[in-house]
Amino acid sequence: MVSIFVKFVVGVTVFVAAFVVTTQALPSNCDRSYIVQPGDTCDSISAAQNVSTYQLATVNNLNAACANLYAGDQICLGITGQDCTTTYVVQSGDACGVIAANFGIPLSTLLANNPNVNSACTNIYSGEVLCTSSQIYVIQTTSISTTPYTVTTIVSTLLYTGTTTAPAMATP
Repeated sequence: MVSIFVKFVVGVTVFVAAFVVTTQALPSNCDRSYIVQPGDTCDSISAAQNVSTYQLATVNNLNAACANLYAGDQICLGITGQDCTTTYVVQSGDACGVIAANFGIPLSTLLANNPNVNSACTNIYSGEVLCTSSQIYVIQTTSISTTPYTVTTIVSTLLYTGTTTAPAMATP
């Protein structure tokens, strides 16, 4: 009888990632706040909370694409004295002059409250939330302190090497 030795290796890899995430403290003069939920966008939060998309992004130092908005973040919706809560969600085909007229405000007030909108109003988009108040709000970027915290990642590989003996097949 002939024996065949078979060597085998079994490997298991465990992967844990390391990230540094930054949390931000709300400004001391924050009037209203909100905890970001999974699936939220700047526009969806703005529409639901009556805050302009511009105000939300400016108060929280969010980038133009709102790509630095994360579920679980606590964000400020408005600063004392700068909190516009009279808003309108832009619909397809809207024009700034019509929006202003519908709210009984001059076009200049609409543009002053939404400085992200160009004077020709060619850069508004469906879903954007505009401040439509008759009062002009000057939204200033706030100084937000951040506190970093670290999530550690561990990568580990476990290998098991062994041998086994199997009987050989008989050959005629």
